[in-house]
Amino acid sequence: MHRVVALVRPPQSTFELACAAQVFGIERSGLPTRCAFSVCTERPGPVPTYAGYDMLVTDGLDALDRADTVVVPGWLPAKEPPSPAVVRALRRAHSHGTRVVSICSGAFALAHAGLLDGRRATTHWALTDELAARFPHIRVDPNVLYVDHGDVATSAGAGAGFDLCMHLVRRDQGARYAAHIARTMVMPPHREGGQLQYSAPPHPVQIDGTLAPLLEWITARLGEPLTIESMAAHAGVSTRTLARRFADQLGTSPGQWLLAQRIAAARDLLESSDLPLDAVARRVGLSSATNLRRRFLNTLGTTPGAYRRAFRAGPRYGRTPARKADPQGGEAIARRPSRSPAGSARPRSPSSPGPAAGPPPRRGR
Repeated sequence: MHRVVALVRPPQSTFELACAAQVFGIERSGLPTRCAFSVCTERPGPVPTYAGYDMLVTDGLDALDRADTVVVPGWLPAKEPPSPAVVRALRRAHSHGTRVVSICSGAFALAHAGLLDGRRATTHWALTDELAARFPHIRVDPNVLYVDHGDVATSAGAGAGFDLCMHLVRRDQGARYAAHIARTMVMPPHREGGQLQYSAPPHPVQIDGTLAPLLEWITARLGEPLTIESMAAHAGVSTRTLARRFADQLGTSPGQWLLAQRIAAARDLLESSDLPLDAVARRVGLSSATNLRRRFLNTLGTTPGAYRRAFRAGPRYGRTPARKADPQGGEAIARRPSRSPAGSARPRSPSSPGPAAGPPPRRGR
């Protein structure tokens, strides 16, 4: 029996904990139970949650010494470091061969324990900059849904915890076992793309009167051919001055800012309309469905079609996907094969196994 122990702290995020509990802690009809799930905390007793109720947790940190996998399901507020006792317990478990996993902001606890030094890792897209700034020895990847090094794994925000937990089940128990669990949870066993497709479009920032009128003029004309020269001419400045103002006030170049606005406008159209991809591309100034697809892959790690399936609103868009038999006995959503245009980037894999990925680590005790 594979022992999975979740380390919680007050106040605990219930959703991230539920990701692990739902995957590892539920007995399912017709499926052999292969995991034993439990919860521990630094100070056993009632643990407040963000949902407004207390959980009674009876196990202390010594439970980590008996675990095969430790899950840290969120660590909020992220700016508060774990206590020395928690750091020691995480390090000790890892040194004994226990796999240590974080969900969402739980990466900060692993970072404080030094388990991510020199490694690629991820966390919620809203926290990736903070993680990178506070822990410069970590190679923070803001796009992927999870990163797995075999002995240590991190997931992106919230729902990506399900993706990582399902990946671990698939790796430990096989695709058929994982597919059965996914069906009981009414979710796909594997998601396309990375977490940037779920991040918020760029928000307006504080700008002064030298730039604000130009930005309004640009956003009203996204479907038109715009160049740095035409933008500078409208603003009545040189291209060099325009580039400097964008860098000073927006932290980016005119071209990159324009592309971000076009991508944001395309996302809105994909979510709210059933326009063909060519029409979406023309409306936002990206000229063709091929160019739109290339820009989405490079920026969001997914295709416009996949983005629309994931995010468009309203029952009028709902379609029941065709299902086909999984080669290993389960079921999988049948997807239309995608073609990458010549010279375009291919979709990034939502998983990013590290060099040590493979069978679950043996316990060295």
